[in-house]
Amino acid sequence: MADVRDILELERSPTPEVTKEVILGLRKDAPKKRKEKEVMRRPEGMHRELYALLYSDSNKDLLDLPPLLPTDSGQGYKSAKAKLGMKRVRPWKWMPFTNPARKDGAVFYHWRRTCDEGKEYPFAMFNKKVELLSYSDAEYSEHLLCEGWTRSETDTLFEQCHRFDLRWPVIHDRWPPHLTSRTMEDLKERYYNVTNILKKVNSLSGPEGKVVNYDGDHERRRKQQLLKLWDRTPKQIEEEQQLLNELRKIEARKKEREKKTQDLQKLISADTDSARLPKPPKRKYSRQRLPSWTQLCTGIKFPDIKSSGVSLRSQRMKLPASVGQKKVKAIEQLLTELNLDHSPMAVEEVCQLFNDLRSDLVLMYDLRTILLNYVFELQTLKHQCESVMPDKVLEIPEALTINTGEESPSRPRAISEMIDAVATPNTPNRKRKAALEQSNVLKKIKART
Repeated sequence: MADVRDILELERSPTPEVTKEVILGLRKDAPKKRKEKEVMRRPEGMHRELYALLYSDSNKDLLDLPPLLPTDSGQGYKSAKAKLGMKRVRPWKWMPFTNPARKDGAVFYHWRRTCDEGKEYPFAMFNKKVELLSYSDAEYSEHLLCEGWTRSETDTLFEQCHRFDLRWPVIHDRWPPHLTSRTMEDLKERYYNVTNILKKVNSLSGPEGKVVNYDGDHERRRKQQLLKLWDRTPKQIEEEQQLLNELRKIEARKKEREKKTQDLQKLISADTDSARLPKPPKRKYSRQRLPSWTQLCTGIKFPDIKSSGVSLRSQRMKLPASVGQKKVKAIEQLLTELNLDHSPMAVEEVCQLFNDLRSDLVLMYDLRTILLNYVFELQTLKHQCESVMPDKVLEIPEALTINTGEESPSRPRAISEMIDAVATPNTPNRKRKAALEQSNVLKKIKART
């Protein structure tokens, strides 16, 4: 290329000097290769979104990230200088003090500001004393005599209670050995009996006159039970756990047997009730015309609540889930018509009688519904027969006529009339009108033909 540049008379760059460093590649001015930045790899198991919040390749992205903690960049890394006031420092003084809780008049010393000199010891506010009742010789001889307790022992007990502020473990520990040995329950029982008698004698009222009922026998039994529980061996604890597991299994089997007994009782009751009901006469209906309402009515079967624990008697009066919402509303309306409470007090006799009443109401409700369907079917057949044979008149017995709901002011409403008004107030009239219209249409068709 140098020869070509000479022929064309073109300017050429000066040829670099060939030296030993150039040949060996030891040039000092040779550009150094920049070291590539080490890229932090995402640790295994860390999500990409979390890693992006913790690390970024550019400083710009780092500056854009929100801080994890609130920071104040106003001072930077420079610590703020202490702002010293120009006021004079308050002086302190080594001065004596006395504690009002001590009765020996001991004097102590401590550092305190000079402005607080002469003030009361600040911790004296925590010196609280229990106010105890006291008795005179006449009161003790008249009201506080007790077999097993002497006057000196009672005086010592009240002196210890006043000295140690009713701290019973300390009082029991400091009980004089020359007196009769007493347990903590004996000391507490004697103290509360005396204070209760003094409150009644002095006719105290308010919080000060509140009587404390302390049962020493119960406390003794409780502590004995706790000692027995604490002194159990690991073998006894293991045996107790086994017994508890066996008890749970026995209760589970008992509940399963009770459930099977209830189911069997329901089946027996259903069979018995079905045997008591009169069988309807056989009719020459095709299987397609058999009504779907030919089913047994058994009222309400309330489950027997038998649980090993405590239960409320009012649960017996709770309606089962098998009773539909329509029947529940009918029961409520009938109870309102009869001026009876929907949820009376759960006494033993009231529970059984109230359940029997609601069961009978539901049974009458179902039977009345079946009767209305029978009457509707009978009227339909009557109109069909009259349309085919106009000369022949069929009469429906008066006992099967449907009550229209009209009541006489001179007599009260019967329960059957209430059930008619509650169960299907508009269904009989509507069905009668439909049957009449059907018979009229058949008569018109027959007259035209």
